[in-house]
Amino acid sequence: MQTNDPCHLFGLNLKKFREKNNLSQEKLAQMANLDRTYISSVERGKRNISLINILKLAHALNIDPCNLINFQINNHSLEE
Repeated sequence: MQTNDPCHLFGLNLKKFREKNNLSQEKLAQMANLDRTYISSVERGKRNISLINILKLAHALNIDPCNLINFQINNHSLEE
């Protein structure tokens, strides 16, 4: 997996905030009204998450949605 893949970077960010809040994937899924397997696949970078689900997760984590997408992409091309 490429380290500059935005789905992968988003997943790492989500996991960081989830763990910072001492939440399991299951608890976060319940709070965001999503499935635990969905959370798992997002954290592994296997999903291209929708804006609505980003908002749900940010609300559940009590953070600004921009925090979840605040990461640096080394290669500025997203078309790889």
